[in-house]
Amino acid sequence: MNFVKRAGITLWARKGRSLLLVLTLTVILVFVMAGLIIQNAALTAANNAANAVGSTVSLSANREKIFEQMKASQSSASSTSNSETKPTAITKPTATVKQVKKIAALPNISSYNITNNAAVNANSFKAVTTTSTSNAMGGGPMGGESNSGDIQVNGVSLTSATSSFVDGSAKITSGRGIKASDHGTTNVVIESELASANKVKIGQTITVKTTADDAKTVKLTVVGIYKAKTATDGFQRNNPSNTIYGSYTLANTINGTENVASNVTFTMAEPAKTSAFVKAAKKYIDTDKLTLTSDASQYKTAAANMKNVAAFASKIVWMVSIAGILILGLIIILITRERRREIGILVALGESKPKVVAQLFTELLAILIVALGIVTAAGNGVSGVIGKQLVQQQTKQQIQSANGGLPGGGAGQKLSGNMGDGPMGTRGGMAKTAELQTAMTPVAMAELGGVAFLIAVLSVSGAAFSILRMRPKQILQAD
Repeated sequence: MNFVKRAGITLWARKGRSLLLVLTLTVILVFVMAGLIIQNAALTAANNAANAVGSTVSLSANREKIFEQMKASQSSASSTSNSETKPTAITKPTATVKQVKKIAALPNISSYNITNNAAVNANSFKAVTTTSTSNAMGGGPMGGESNSGDIQVNGVSLTSATSSFVDGSAKITSGRGIKASDHGTTNVVIESELASANKVKIGQTITVKTTADDAKTVKLTVVGIYKAKTATDGFQRNNPSNTIYGSYTLANTINGTENVASNVTFTMAEPAKTSAFVKAAKKYIDTDKLTLTSDASQYKTAAANMKNVAAFASKIVWMVSIAGILILGLIIILITRERRREIGILVALGESKPKVVAQLFTELLAILIVALGIVTAAGNGVSGVIGKQLVQQQTKQQIQSANGGLPGGGAGQKLSGNMGDGPMGTRGGMAKTAELQTAMTPVAMAELGGVAFLIAVLSVSGAAFSILRMRPKQILQAD
């Protein structure tokens, strides 16, 4: 009679004990499985939430270096005896479009947006003035030209990738936005109030004058009209109604700076690889003049909540696994002590001790398979309930932290659907916590099976040690 057959006979003969072991193992494995599923789901949710929030890297002038140059220039000017000596003019560093395209060719870039600005004066139309009457107009030939310009041209690669259009503070209401095909053209998108005040429609041409001493006229073709929701700050050129969007090449042409990119925003395909991208991109720029700034805070905030849940779930797995090993090990040791006579007779009849140990392991393995079946059937519901409680707890802690650590608020801050501007103007943060998808997966089942097998092996190990020490004659004499 082999040990596998003996294991089956023993389990059937002792149905009550077998049922007790099944229930014990089921309870242990339910908690292990819940921890594994929640851990995997939380890590997936963290990645999904972080990718949804996204990450951007901005290429712009190194302001610290510019400030140092200005201080050095002012010190030099003040130390000279000639009072008419003027400080050296500081030129704002810029990147070239060629540099930008090289950086954009690096891995992990989903899109990029070049932004340049230019100031012009209205010529064939009138700028909207920042007075209490919204349609009052000034500037242009009838309102008096301004050397600083009364119209701002925002040069971009794509209006759809510009923060104002991404976060909803500006929206195309007629026509279309600026596209890549508009590069090198004079196509523009104007604000609806400016268009209404001057009766400008899609397809019409308007003209502006540059602010240089030898002012030149530039003809612009209106391809779209947008509505701005942002209020004015009191300066006429900064009035959203006086902001025109065109290709960055148009702004460069007006400024007389061809092939220049003042500011560039790169959107990451995978936020987790932002640091690697910044490191690689620095090889293409002069870091003394230009700087790369990553907006990783939104990504980290988005991932933090779910990673906390995953860490807590991992602790559950370890705690329950260790408790399960201890509980089952004790039970099997007690059962082994009760079966001393049976084991002694088997060894006296010539059965090897390793096969006796293998019989105990086979019995536990059969019970384990039954428990795994029960856990698989009931596990999704249990892990879902536990996962929901964990997410609620983490969300409560996050709200208290954002409100100054007090349950009711403390710092006067209030969490709503938004937690600040995300990259490219998107609204991000983790105010709305990601939901855990706690469905049973093949990966979770494989992990659960591995943990269950480990529990069985370690639990039987204690009993195996006592069996290998037994001598049949001593066992039978003691009984």
